[in-house]
Amino acid sequence: MAEKLAPEKRHDFVHNGQKVFEWDQNLEEVNLYISLPPNVIPKAFHCKIESKHIEVGIKGNPPYLNHDLSAPVKTDCSFWTLEDDIMHITLQKREKGQTWASPILGQGQLDPYATDLEQKRLMLQRFQEENPGFDFSQAQFTGNCPDPRSFMGGIRSD
Repeated sequence: MAEKLAPEKRHDFVHNGQKVFEWDQNLEEVNLYISLPPNVIPKAFHCKIESKHIEVGIKGNPPYLNHDLSAPVKTDCSFWTLEDDIMHITLQKREKGQTWASPILGQGQLDPYATDLEQKRLMLQRFQEENPGFDFSQAQFTGNCPDPRSFMGGIRSD
């Protein structure tokens, strides 16, 4: 049932009219998907994930991404892989349930409506996680959605 509440589509992060990467999120993670350039060997790519910063590029060249993150991540649980010409970066949120409007601080923000939809989806994921016997995939919120991190005492860590 939880997969029904997974992101339906990825968000595009666009800069100067060009797609830089795609991204999505769930309660615990933000995932970045970067299309890799052809004819570059996999060992040439690098990704450095810090608590509040990310750097991605090809060794020996200026970084493709070199930005502060919207919120802190757990570096010991964050990682990257290369899969079918895609670099997949998994950033483990330090604050489970926090809704990110963009992975990059101050850039490429989702519009308020899209951010609200993300927050509602994360809240339903939280309900599903806390009540595994119920199906929240068809549930809807009317009006403002509470913050998944703090609603009714916050997210349980057990």
